[in-house]
Amino acid sequence: MAARRIAQSSINWSALAERVPANQKSSFGAFKTKSDIYVRAVLANPECPPQIDWANYKKLVPVAGLVDSFQKQYEALKVPYPQDKVSSQVDAEIKASQSEIDAYKKASEQRIQNYQKEIAHLKSLLPYDQMTMEDYRDAFPDSALDPLNKPTFWPHTPEEQVGYKSKEQLEAEAQGHH
Repeated sequence: MAARRIAQSSINWSALAERVPANQKSSFGAFKTKSDIYVRAVLANPECPPQIDWANYKKLVPVAGLVDSFQKQYEALKVPYPQDKVSSQVDAEIKASQSEIDAYKKASEQRIQNYQKEIAHLKSLLPYDQMTMEDYRDAFPDSALDPLNKPTFWPHTPEEQVGYKSKEQLEAEAQGHH
């Protein structure tokens, strides 16, 4: 019977061990050892306390009514088992986090699909060592240099080009300052 009361709250240690990072395996092992020691100590005790032989004590104790008083007090003693006030909160948190996990998985799957498309596109291109400047311009029109249609000054960064305005200048113009 004692094993049955613990079996309901037993932990799947192998599933838990799979989730423990490598650098925390020793701490996990120590925790499992302490837990096993505690479980063994609990299982060493009987599920119910041993029955007291009240008749024998009534014969041995000369004071009348003392054993009866102890018996009534002993039988009236109820050790309260703590009420479970947290499981509903934990279940609610699990449900809330499950929806977040599902949303994250869905977003991750979408990102994976986008990255796979990007990888497929990059694999379909010519290798960079075989690409000419024209091939590069055709493959990446936004970042390619176009000296005929959009000539730029060296080092070909936006800050060095004619007509460039910084963020501060753009914000000042948006607010009406010149």
